[in-house]
Amino acid sequence: MSLMVSRREALAALLAMPAGALPASPTDWTLQQASEQVRKGKISPVELTRACLERIERLNPQLNAFITVMADQARAQAGQLEAEGRAGKWRGPLHGIPIGLKDLIDTEGVKTTCASAVFANRVPAEDAEVVRRLKRAGAVLIGKQNMHEFAYGGTSVPSHYGAVHNPWNPDRIAGGSSGGPAAAVAAGLCFGALGSDTAGSIRQPAAYCGITGLKPTYGRVSTRGVVPLSWSLDHIGPLCRTATDAALLVEAIAGYDPLEPTSVDWPVERYSAMMHAKTATLRVGVARRFFFEQIDPEVEAAANAAIDVVRKMTAEVREVELPSTPVLPIVAAEAYAFHAPYFTKSPDLYQPETRERVKQGATVTTVAYVEARRELDRLRRAAGSLFSTVDVVITPTTPTPPITIEEARQRKAPPPGTDPLARNTRLFNVLGLPAISVPCGFTRSGLPIGLHIAGPRFAEGRVLAVAHDYQQATDWHTRRPAIA
Repeated sequence: MSLMVSRREALAALLAMPAGALPASPTDWTLQQASEQVRKGKISPVELTRACLERIERLNPQLNAFITVMADQARAQAGQLEAEGRAGKWRGPLHGIPIGLKDLIDTEGVKTTCASAVFANRVPAEDAEVVRRLKRAGAVLIGKQNMHEFAYGGTSVPSHYGAVHNPWNPDRIAGGSSGGPAAAVAAGLCFGALGSDTAGSIRQPAAYCGITGLKPTYGRVSTRGVVPLSWSLDHIGPLCRTATDAALLVEAIAGYDPLEPTSVDWPVERYSAMMHAKTATLRVGVARRFFFEQIDPEVEAAANAAIDVVRKMTAEVREVELPSTPVLPIVAAEAYAFHAPYFTKSPDLYQPETRERVKQGATVTTVAYVEARRELDRLRRAAGSLFSTVDVVITPTTPTPPITIEEARQRKAPPPGTDPLARNTRLFNVLGLPAISVPCGFTRSGLPIGLHIAGPRFAEGRVLAVAHDYQQATDWHTRRPAIA
């Protein structure tokens, strides 16, 4: 099966989706809205790229969402794509759309630092597979985005380039480890971004920044050319404003990569064409035990209100039990395996929190790691039984709103696999299941809250359809931070 959306299929899917009223400023548009305007000739890729670059120049000093702005390359790409458009060549919904990349995704000839002094001068010789696919789909790659150093945490405060700030309140964390991509999308610096997710690093910052973040099924998107945290648990996925945007972006990057050992040969669905799939017959499970325990009251209230909305959309909502998240020493062992050559040579180049976490991996025994990998395989094989009586499962994305950057600096780094900021998302990495976070409310102080929707293996289309219907019934995803 072709990995690219055909021109006819992409156009049909795009025209079938109502884009809603168009905001006055292009940087307030959704990816879908921007795509429609480019296709209709209402705005050019060059103009769209210029609008994002000007906004990055104005707002990035406050947010610190970008490490490297690829301005010259982005302008050149936009110019080429504009010429192709005038010649009648349209590559699909991403044609001429500025997209950001978390700075652990390799880009040929452009620094990929992982927000670390260890890789401060690292320039890859070739693109990651997802970058190749984005380029082929016509995306304009606008820059490399800040993150929690080496993706080893959930705050995006430990970074060689400084902390990422939340657009809704710059004193708060943007989440992590994909904090830069989430902050950039929320603030309108790009129309979508790719992040990585090992325990919640797409969905948690999406919740904290009031946007949509999708973690596909393990093996659905190639991780070749992405600096690893854990080969067994890493996922790549989109951060966008809406579920429709996420569907358009994941279509471009999903598919089998025969050169990546973790990639799975499974047919790629046309997710954007599935956004109008009927959800009225779906059975929804609500996992309260563990996921609603020790939870902030405002998060709980927002999640319960969201469940009431979902109840009206679907056939049934019932309570279910999910297994509690096992603490397996896989991340610690695999992170140490990757970092050992660099860590042995230059431990002082690591941020203190990252240095402590990497050190912990050296204590994992061979027996413990082998047993953990065996348990991981068992849990993934048994995951299908979780959906014997329901079609999707919903929970709050995070148990609490984002903490302050100062609180993040003062707290002691939790051991790998125990960070409470990723408590509600971690299980779905262990199980390798598709999951999405969508905005579902705000605290009284104006901080975003996320709703988490998960489904069976390779059920991205179902998860996206539920998220889309929820966003059609609510307006939380249309809210924009006041930062300017």
